[in-house]
Order: sequence, then structure tokens, then C-alpha cells
Amino acid sequence: MSVLIDKDTKVIVQGITGRDGGFHAARMKEYGTQVVGGTSPGKGGQKVDGIPVFNTVKEAVAATGANTSIIFVPAPFAKDAMLEAIDGGIQLVVCITEGVPVLDAVEAQNYARIKGVKVIGPNCPGLISPGKSMVGIMPANIFKKGHTGVISRSGTLTYEVVYDLVESGLGISTAVGVGGDPVVGLYFEDLLQMFQDDPDTDSIAMIGEIGGDAEERAAQFIQKHVTKPVAVFISGRQAPPGKQMGHAGAIISGGSGSAEGKILALEAAGVPVADETCILPELLKKRL
Repeated sequence: MSVLIDKDTKVIVQGITGRDGGFHAARMKEYGTQVVGGTSPGKGGQKVDGIPVFNTVKEAVAATGANTSIIFVPAPFAKDAMLEAIDGGIQLVVCITEGVPVLDAVEAQNYARIKGVKVIGPNCPGLISPGKSMVGIMPANIFKKGHTGVISRSGTLTYEVVYDLVESGLGISTAVGVGGDPVVGLYFEDLLQMFQDDPDTDSIAMIGEIGGDAEERAAQFIQKHVTKPVAVFISGRQAPPGKQMGHAGAIISGGSGSAEGKILALEAAGVPVADETCILPELLKKRL
């Protein structure tokens, strides 16, 4: 099994006729993902790398049976793209777009919850189940099949950690980049439960960062509900209070969201925290 996507996942690319949408649609198709269509209003009937283009998501779903959408549209239109996907019959929406206004993200996420649709992102690299499917912008060549699930707030650190995990012989069941914005869809607790329930996953690597309290809540969740080995890396340890570091959600404010606070919460829950990303495989192997 895998988490969220597999060989049967059928993907449409919203914004496929744009530079980024077309480029990554071709890369996903090359990897083996079932990219069955794309959308671009007014350009229905065209093809991009052999992939048919439709005017709307509803048309694409009706013609292809797609159940997953990946969004490559400018930030001002990302909310409408997510709402269209949710209304169009898509069950998993992956929004790559960065710079989406917070209130737009809130509206889209709330609507998704009402409709029972899962959302990853915005401002994320997507997800991959090695050898099965990739729905995102990840460097697929570094991902090798194994049994460690990866959940990350950082795209670049995901790749670094995955490389170390693969080199150590662990490999990946599914890796999910949840995004670095203040408001995103599926987060640590949701994915921890999915990996806990996934028989193909025997351990979990989690990459957090400063800002918010998601890691603290994850620590409580792990203590109560996760029996599989978990190891964590927290980035942003040197960040000064009040200064945003990289992601919109990575900011220490009001005395909360510090790396120290997150590390203390995780260690109190019995979860080992790595000082460097390269130590994560060693921590997991000790607990396996």
C-alpha cells in the first residue's frame, strides 16, 4: 500500500498550458504517473506533451475519471482553482502555488473540509510514492522504495533527508511536503495517522520548522496514537524572534513557535530529535 496516491491515481494538471504546469506535467508523466488531462480555460481541445487539455475540471473529470488535481496557477487565482477542483469531483487537491493570500487559503481549506476533499499545500512540493506515482515537483531520481514515511514542512530539506534515508538503506514508502504557509491542508497529525495505519510504512521521519504549534501538537498525537518509530528534525534553530525565515509560516512571535519549545515537547513525548538531518536515519534505525 501507500499513502494518498498509488499506481491507480489519475491526475489532472490545472494550469497545464503555463510554463511550470507543462514542464512538471511532462516530468510526472515520464515518472509513470497517470497524468490523464489538464485544464486551461479557453484552450480545451489542445494537447500538452500528448496530454489532453480541457476548459474546466468538471469536463476533465467526466472525460478521464481523474481523482487528483495538481495546481500550477498564479497566486491570485489559486483559491478559485482549488474551489473548482473541489466542486469538480476531485478527491485530492495538491496546490503547488506559493504566495496564496492567507484568507484565500482559509476559504479553500474550509470548503474542502465541508466537501470531504483532502488538500495538500499551498506552497508545497507535493508528494511521491516511489515506483508508483508522483504528484508534485520533487526530484524523483533520489527517491527509492522502502518503508519510511516522510512528512515535511520544507521542500529542500525533504530532499536532503530522503537522500540520507535512501543512502542508509531505509528507503521511502511515501513522502509528503505539506507546505510552509501559515494555513495548509493535511498536516502532521493527519499524515501521522495515515502512516500509522499504512502496513507498508514501518517508521516515520518528520521535518518541522519554527513557527506555529504544529510540532507540539504532533508530539502529543505521537505519544497517544503512534506506535511506529518516529524521528524529527527541526529547522530554524538560529532564527531571531520576530524574523520570518524563508516560509511565511516560519516566524517566532509572541514567545511561541521557537525551535527550543518544539524540541522540548517532542523529547518529552519520547520522540528523538536530530541535531542534523543526516542523523535522522541513525535515530530511526535504533528504534526499529
